Amino acid sequence: MTSSESDGAASFRCSDAARDRDDPFVATAPPARCWLLVEHPGPWGHQALGGAGYAPEVVDAVDAFCRARGARFQLIRRPRMRGEPLADRGRFAVVDTTPGAESVRWGRVASPDDLPAALADVEAVTTPSPEPVYLVCAHGRHDACCAMRGRPVAAELAIAYPERTWETTHTGGDRFAANVVLLPHGLVLGRVPATEAVAVAERYAAGEVDTVWVRGRSFLTAPAQAAQHHARLILQEPRVDALHVLGVVAGEDGATAVRLDGGPERGPVRVVVRERWEASPTPLTCSAARAASMRVFDLVDLEPELGAPAGVPVTGVAG
Repeated sequence: MTSSESDGAASFRCSDAARDRDDPFVATAPPARCWLLVEHPGPWGHQALGGAGYAPEVVDAVDAFCRARGARFQLIRRPRMRGEPLADRGRFAVVDTTPGAESVRWGRVASPDDLPAALADVEAVTTPSPEPVYLVCAHGRHDACCAMRGRPVAAELAIAYPERTWETTHTGGDRFAANVVLLPHGLVLGRVPATEAVAVAERYAAGEVDTVWVRGRSFLTAPAQAAQHHARLILQEPRVDALHVLGVVAGEDGATAVRLDGGPERGPVRVVVRERWEASPTPLTCSAARAASMRVFDLVDLEPELGAPAGVPVTGVAG
C-alpha cells in the first residue's frame, strides 16, 4: 500500500460515505428476540463477549444463554465525562422484545464470575422494571464511527434520562452511526443526530415510532421489518404497538408477503416486499478491506385483505 493509499484508508469513515450515498437502512435491525445487557466499564475489546476479559466458563454460560433464548449480548456502561467517578458495577438486564410481552428485568452480580449462576435462574434473581432502556452504540474499537457519532448522542440522552441511558457495544450497521436501540421493543434507529436524540426518546416514551430514523424492530425478520415500515409510512401509523405481524410467506424472485394487523378500522393488511442487492462503491465499515453489497427491500404492493372493513384508507402500490 502506498503512502497516499494508507492516508486515504486512515481518513475513510464509513458513516460519511453512507450518508453521501444515502444508503437505505430500513430492515437492517439485527435479529434478536431478547437482549442480554451486562455492565462493563471498559475498555471494550473488538468483540463484546470475547474481549470482555471473562473466564472461559463465563463466556460459555453467556453464549449458551443467548443461544437458548435468541438473545443478543451487549456490554453496557454509563456515559461519563472525564474526571467523573465510575458508577457502581455489576448490573445486568434481560430484555424480552416479544410483541405484546415486552419486559425489562434487572439484576446484579458481585463479579462476572457470578453470571453463570445468575443466568441459570434469571427470573429468580432479577426484578421487573417499567422503565425503558436507551442504548447508544459507542464501540470505538469495533468501528471509529460508532464512538465519534455515538458518544455525543449518549451524552445528550444521559442529561435528560440519566437512569435509562447506556453506551453499548456493537449493534450492527456501523455506517448508520449513531445507532440507538430503544428497549423493551427492540427498535433500532440509525443516523440519529445528537440534536434529535431527546425528541426521539420522548416520542418513544409516548408510544410512537420515529419513522425518520428507524431501521427496524429486532424481533422481526428483515422482510417483516421492511413490510411494517412501508405500512407505517403509507398508513401514517406511528404507534409502536400497531401493525403486528400476523404471518410471513416467502415467494419467488425475492418477494415476501407479510400479513399485518391493521387494527379494527382497517382489518388485516397484506404487504409484499422484494429483496434485491445493491453494490456499494466503497467498504461498508471503516475496517473493511473491500467494497460490498447492500440488501434492500422494495415495496411491491400494499392492500387490505378481502373482507376488510369498508372505507379502509389503503391503496395498492405497483412496483
